[in-house]
Order: sequence, then C-alpha cells, then structure tokens
Amino acid sequence: MTMRKNLIIGSAAAVAAAGVMLYLKGRSVSIPRGATPVQPFDLSRYLGTWYEIARKDYRFERNMSNVTATYSLTPKGEVLVDNRGYDEATGEWRESTGKAKFVGDKTTARFRVSFFPFIYAGYNVIDIDDDYQHALVVGDNLDYIWFLSRTPELPESVRERFMAKAEELGYLITSLIWTTHDRKA
Repeated sequence: MTMRKNLIIGSAAAVAAAGVMLYLKGRSVSIPRGATPVQPFDLSRYLGTWYEIARKDYRFERNMSNVTATYSLTPKGEVLVDNRGYDEATGEWRESTGKAKFVGDKTTARFRVSFFPFIYAGYNVIDIDDDYQHALVVGDNLDYIWFLSRTPELPESVRERFMAKAEELGYLITSLIWTTHDRKA
C-alpha cells in the first residue's frame, strides 16, 4: 500500500471513530452527584399533564410562564413529551415535542429525552409523592431542575421538601424561577 493510501484509510478511520464517539456521547445522559431516581416508578401513573411550579432559568424556557409538560404513550409504546408555555416576550404560546426513553429498567425514573435528533438530555425524577401529584425532576447536572405538580399550586410542605432536597444536592435555590399560571390557551 502506498503511503497516500494509508493516510486516506487512517484519516477515514479517525473520522468514523470520532463520529461514533460523538453519536454515543449524544446518547448518554447523567444524573447529579447524590441524586437518586425514584424506584419503584410507575410510568402509567406519571403520564398526563404536569404544571411547572419552579425551574432554573435556561435558554429554552427563558421568559416563559404557564408552562406545562404532558406525557403520553405513542402507538409504538414510546413516551411522547409535549412541553408548552407562554412566551412573555413575544406574547405567543410555544410548544416543543420530544420523546423520552428509559435509561435502564422501566421501574427506575431515569430517562433520556430528545427534542432534537441525536441530542439527548437527562430527565431524572428524584422525588414523587405516593399519589403521583408532585414531582421533583433534575437534569444531567445542577443547571436543570423542575418542581412539578398536577395543579398550578404546590403545597407549602412539598415546596419546602423539594427546596431542601435541591439545596442538599447543591442547587442554588435562590435562583429558582417560580412559574406563574395565569393564562388559558
């Protein structure tokens, strides 16, 4: 083989390896240190609409109020995620739909969620009440956290429990945005 041919084959192999690594990295998700996903978890009880009560600010929800997340099953049995909210800056409702897949077994509340092809984020339910009415969800790291409720209100005792747990994990709870729910679509 000529040196040029070896260089081309070596370059092609390096590009392919880099592509595989990027693909796999895009598929992997994590959970903040010290956080433990709910187990046992019952997806059928989690499905339906949740109101966002609080979150850390991040670009996809910037200026958003009246945020809800609705989880349902597709005919193929995949979890469909429909996020909706009112953009206070533009005066328009926005919606984003993605899919969630379990990380590991289906009795552990760890998911990888994708709203864009081949890009995944961690979605970890780390606290939920026995009636599946209030949930504390964290992302891959300390940049993402959501307090969720089946109603636009969160009882004070649950709010305090979620804040204590978030602070224990290292979240700066003074940076939480408390979502208003004052509009109908």
